[in-house]
Amino acid sequence: MPSVVVYGGRGALGSACVGLFKRKAWKVINIDYNINPEADDNVVVSDIKQDLAEHGARITQDVGDLLEGNKADAVICVAGGWQGGNAASSSFLKNAELSIKQSVDTSLVAANIAARHLRQNGLLALTGAIPALEGGTPGMIGYGMAKAAVHHLVASLAMPGSGIDGGRVVGILPQTLDTPANRSAMPSADFSSWTPLTEVANVLHQWASDQASCEGGRLYKLVTKDSVTSIL
Repeated sequence: MPSVVVYGGRGALGSACVGLFKRKAWKVINIDYNINPEADDNVVVSDIKQDLAEHGARITQDVGDLLEGNKADAVICVAGGWQGGNAASSSFLKNAELSIKQSVDTSLVAANIAARHLRQNGLLALTGAIPALEGGTPGMIGYGMAKAAVHHLVASLAMPGSGIDGGRVVGILPQTLDTPANRSAMPSADFSSWTPLTEVANVLHQWASDQASCEGGRLYKLVTKDSVTSIL
């Protein structure tokens, strides 16, 4: 039975990934603040304020214990969250710190897990953001910085000597995801331009199971127009 580790597997996109991989008869390990009952096993993140080295080492060890000496076929990090704010915002530093913890720290831990527990030619997928490719993000500086760091991490991990030699490391860059929270926040938006969660999960499953090829080090944009999603 193939296995996948999903970091952020209780969020909207993470839950979609967990559900799809389970339906495809994969063993699924969820890493999140909350247990996902669909997953075979759960690693509960206890404290975001904990030191990254201690926090990451504990999670990596827990994943190794659950794999019982076997290698994972894929490690997918879809943890994160959007935070706004420019440099004059009262929440600027707080939001920037949170963005780093949500996107950068989780991606680093996922990379550490992959370096130790991912099989040869397995998939490591991290989540970036399209705006962080396009120059500055003045209204969401911390978020843009964090996602740009994830993009750099993807490029670095895909290079020889990264510690994940032989793995396929990619970044996924969804546009606007079609989640209940986004619909509630933007009820008048054009939903035909939002990417369904199942589309993202399906792409990740195809790459993880070698049903579709992906290029290591590449950042893939998932763009939806008129309810049709393209991978660019």
